Amino acid sequence: MDGSSAERAFMGSFTSAGGPGVTVAAVDRDTGALTVLGASDAVADPSFLALAPGAAVLYAVGESAPGSAAAFDVSGDVPALLGPVRPVEADGPTHLALAANHLVTANYGSGSVTVLPVLPDGSLGEVASVVRHEGGGPDGERQEGSHAHQVLPDPSGRWVISVDLGTDSVRVGAIDPATGVLEPHGETALRPGSGPRHLAFHPAGRLAYVLNELAPTLTVCRWDAGAGRLEPLGETPVLPESAAADSTVRTYPSEVVVAHDGRFLWTANRGHDSISVLTLDESGEKAALVATVGCGGHWPRDLTLAPGGQWLYAANERSGNVSWFAVDAETGIPRHAGSVDIPGASCVVLG
Repeated sequence: MDGSSAERAFMGSFTSAGGPGVTVAAVDRDTGALTVLGASDAVADPSFLALAPGAAVLYAVGESAPGSAAAFDVSGDVPALLGPVRPVEADGPTHLALAANHLVTANYGSGSVTVLPVLPDGSLGEVASVVRHEGGGPDGERQEGSHAHQVLPDPSGRWVISVDLGTDSVRVGAIDPATGVLEPHGETALRPGSGPRHLAFHPAGRLAYVLNELAPTLTVCRWDAGAGRLEPLGETPVLPESAAADSTVRTYPSEVVVAHDGRFLWTANRGHDSISVLTLDESGEKAALVATVGCGGHWPRDLTLAPGGQWLYAANERSGNVSWFAVDAETGIPRHAGSVDIPGASCVVLG
């Protein structure tokens, strides 16, 4: 791979909605087009995926009750289970990430974070630790308790960040590489009722952008890796005023992606069925909405930017397709270029 483009794409989908499970596709470097090669339904509802760096191993959550996590050998065109499917001792895992030689899952249903060891062959060991979150928020239907929605390492690799929609907060912890114990370090409160869902870091590593699901906004935060501390700076709408004020269509933003050069930021917006384009100033602390474009389907659950930044992919869950867009290098505005049918599409990972 020349570093400017991905060679393959891995797509997760809800098998309960007729999806094929974990799908492997070839990526055309010139057009961004995806061609399906094979799929595995060995795990129910593999809604989110993570690819091991420099290795042909892909990890998936099983977003079910009880929830699970699994490793796949993806050296071929059809994913093959690598080791046993592991329980995560929680319900509804919605996200996962690799950190400190472990796999970490965010468990929406149980409001917890689970840590599993990654064994030398890439397979998963049994659960090493589970941290359960406490609290809730003002939205009685969605925030009756904790709902951990995303987990990811910070750019320094020292900290593990978990975004909790139910408690309107972002939590910071650290994993002991030897034991897999996740030690809580701190918690940052965001605006009550905002429902933070996912977070993405600025490429310089000093800022983080939290996308809020219950309010279609983006919270810009300063990140201090030395102290392991997140500081909210301000909140920016991700929809035009007319769309935000439309009471007939409620929008639930799902994913946030930052350009590799830090000039642009994109969000996927379910309900409005759009991709929002925001510009970032030179400091990265000011975000401004400049455009929205159609997502190429219905209910965009995930967004992924190609390694070279020229292609953007959207997994449209309810229309059952993955769309790709050519990104204008000057404006950041995506132009729809094609799509492939993936029933229950929920996630796209490039590698």
